[in-house]
Amino acid sequence: MNPRRKKRLLVIVAILFGLGSAIGLVLYALQENINLFYTPSELIDGKGPNKEKPFIGQKLRIGGMVVPGSVERNEQSLEVSFKLIDTGPLVTVKYQGILPDLFREGQGIVAQGVLIEPNVIEAFEVLAKHDEEYMPAEVAEAVKGIKHEKPKYNLDSGN
Repeated sequence: MNPRRKKRLLVIVAILFGLGSAIGLVLYALQENINLFYTPSELIDGKGPNKEKPFIGQKLRIGGMVVPGSVERNEQSLEVSFKLIDTGPLVTVKYQGILPDLFREGQGIVAQGVLIEPNVIEAFEVLAKHDEEYMPAEVAEAVKGIKHEKPKYNLDSGN
């Protein structure tokens, strides 16, 4: 191999290595910031055809309706706990902070946080819808067909 070809080959290998490293770093950085959206049913039963469930510690967003009578506030701090429902099981959301002014029982919300138990999310952000007509597209698709009626469940048994 003549020196000119050898030099070209080394340059091409260096460029490919640099490009591969850059792509790897970008993918790693994006992995840290991906927040998948779930409904309470998808969180408990699994999402998609493979019924994949999120792992403990995963950052995610969850949307649903706040169960009436489920909001519990700590008198000594800003800790709030409430339950979300769509068409299936209940999921508990724990949040520390001031809830949005439009947060109400029976309203649709989206919470962003970390899964700490299979059915418990520790939220760092809670968003409430701003009027009766608006609902985030992901939540609207997930709860399509649900009438705004009192859910048939028993808070004492957790179902």
